[in-house]
Amino acid sequence: MQQRYDYIIVGAGSAGCVLADRLTESGENQVLLLEAGGTDKSIFIQMPTALSYPMNTEKYAWQFETTQEKGLDGRKLHCPRGKVLGGSSSINGMVYVRGHACDFDEWEEHGAKGWNYQACLPYFRRAESWQGGEDNYRGGEGPLGTCNGNDMALNPLYQAFIDAGQQAGYPQTDDYNGYQQEGFGPMHMTVDKGVRASTSNAYLRRALKRSNLTLVKGVVARKVLLDGKKAVGVEFEKRGSVQQCYAVKEVISSAGSIGSVQLLQLSGIGPKTVLEKAGVEVAHDLPGVGKNLQDHLEVYFQYHCKQPITLNSKLGLVSKGMIGTEWILTHKGLGATNHFESCAFIRSRKGLKWPNIQYHFLPAAMRYDGQAAFDGHGFQVHVGPNKPESRGTVAITSANPHDKPRIEFNYISTVQDRQDWRDCIRLTREILMQPAMDEYRGEEIQPGMDIKSDEAIDEWVKENVESAYHPSCSCKMGADDDPMAVVDETCRVRGIQGLRVVDSSVFPTIPNGNLNAPTIMVAERAADMILNKAPLPTQDLPVWIAPQWQEKQRINSPKRKLG
Repeated sequence: MQQRYDYIIVGAGSAGCVLADRLTESGENQVLLLEAGGTDKSIFIQMPTALSYPMNTEKYAWQFETTQEKGLDGRKLHCPRGKVLGGSSSINGMVYVRGHACDFDEWEEHGAKGWNYQACLPYFRRAESWQGGEDNYRGGEGPLGTCNGNDMALNPLYQAFIDAGQQAGYPQTDDYNGYQQEGFGPMHMTVDKGVRASTSNAYLRRALKRSNLTLVKGVVARKVLLDGKKAVGVEFEKRGSVQQCYAVKEVISSAGSIGSVQLLQLSGIGPKTVLEKAGVEVAHDLPGVGKNLQDHLEVYFQYHCKQPITLNSKLGLVSKGMIGTEWILTHKGLGATNHFESCAFIRSRKGLKWPNIQYHFLPAAMRYDGQAAFDGHGFQVHVGPNKPESRGTVAITSANPHDKPRIEFNYISTVQDRQDWRDCIRLTREILMQPAMDEYRGEEIQPGMDIKSDEAIDEWVKENVESAYHPSCSCKMGADDDPMAVVDETCRVRGIQGLRVVDSSVFPTIPNGNLNAPTIMVAERAADMILNKAPLPTQDLPVWIAPQWQEKQRINSPKRKLG
C-alpha cells in the first residue's frame, strides 16, 4: 500500500462503491477505498430472500441503537448500518424506489441548487439496467440491475392488494419509478438475475479489476487529517496499528448518515459544543454536522389469511432448505426475491401535492427477523408516513472512534406527525377491507379492530412502530446563507478545502421512498462534479400529479367505506 493517492474514499457502501468505480474509470486517478467491514460473498447476503440475516449480524452491520425516544415512551430503536463491502446496499431489503419527482424539486427549494428532478433523472437512468428495458424514465445499460422480482405470478395476494387500492379510490400505476409514483402497482427491487444487486456487485467488482484502485478492508477511520482548513489525508486503524494516508486531490466521506457525522466530528469539524463536550479540539465550527437527522418509521398491519397460500408455510427448515437449494442451483424461485412484489404510494390528506405514505405488501405475517408472529397463514403491509416533520441529531460522545455515537431521531415529536400516523392506520384498514381482499382476509391480527380512537392509535403506534432503517439528512446540502448547511451543491464541506461528503447524509429532506436508489444517484452525479465533467443534460419530462390534489385526498370514492 502506497502513502499517497489522488482520492481517498472512506466507506465502501451505497455511495462509496459508485465513486470508486467512476473515479477510476479513466485510469488517470489513483484511488484508495477504506472499508470497516469485510467480504460480502456470504450466501446470506447474496440470496435475496435471506435479507433479515445480515441486517441483524454483528459481522455485517454496525448495530447502532437510538437513545430513549421521548415520542415513543422511552423505547430505543435498532439502527443497523452496513459494515461490509456494499455497505447498507448489502444488508437492506433491496427495494428500489427513487422517490417522487417533487422530492428533488424540494431539495432545490431547500438550497441544493441544481438538484431538481430534471437534473437528477439522467443520473438515475445512467445507474440502472431495468428489466423492462430503457425508456425516457428508466435506464437500460447501467451497472445496477433492477427488476419486478417474480412478477407477482406466484401469489394472488399481490394483485388482490393492487385491486383493493383501486376499489378504495386510488389510481393504479404501472411504474412508480417513472411517470407516475402515486398509486398501487408492482414493486421493484435491486435484484439482478436472482442475486442481490448491491453496489459492491454492480460497481465495485468491475472497479477492482483496475490497477489504480486500492481497497483496504477491516479499518476504523479515526479522523480526516487537516492542514489548517484543508483536508490532506485520513488516519485509520487496522489490526491495532494506526496508519496515515494522504490525498493529493480530495478526501471523500461516504460513511453514511451516522458514519460521516462521526468522522467529521472526530476530525474537529462540527458543532463547537458537541466537539468540546467529547474532548475533541475544534478545527472548524460547523453547527449543522449531525443536525437535521431524519428517518422513516413503519408498522406491520397484519391479517390472518383464509387460504393456505402465504409464505408462512415456507418457514420450516425443510422448506427453507428446498428454497435455498433451488436458488444455489438456478438463482430462481422464492430465494430470488425479497417478496415485496406489490406496493403503493398515497396521499394521506387533501392539499398534499405528492404522496406521503408508502406500502410494502408481503404475503406473510412475520417479524423483520424472519420469525413467524403466530401459527397459521397471514399477510401484512409495512406502512408508514414518509415525510416526517421531526428532526434529530447524531453526536459523538468521546474522542474514541470505537465509541458509538449518540443517535436521537426525536420521532413523532410534532402534532402533524401524530396526525399522519392516525390517518395512516385508518386509511390502511379501509384499503384492506375492500372487496378484493374478501376471499383472503381473516381477522385483523394487529393493530386489532379495537384500535380506533386517536388515543388508542397513538398508544399502539408508540408501542409497535419500528425504524424502516432510512437515517439521512445529517450533513445536509444547502445554500451559502443557510447556517445549518454542511455541504454546498457540489457536496464540498463548507469551510474545508479538499473534503466532500457523498452519501445519504447530504439529502436536505428525506425522499418519499427507500434510500438506496437516491444515494446511488447522488454518488453518480457527485462523481461528475469531482472529475469536473459536464453534467448530463437535463430531461424535461412530465410527471403525474393528482389533478385535484388541493381538494381531494384520492381520485374516486371507495367501494367500501369504514365508519
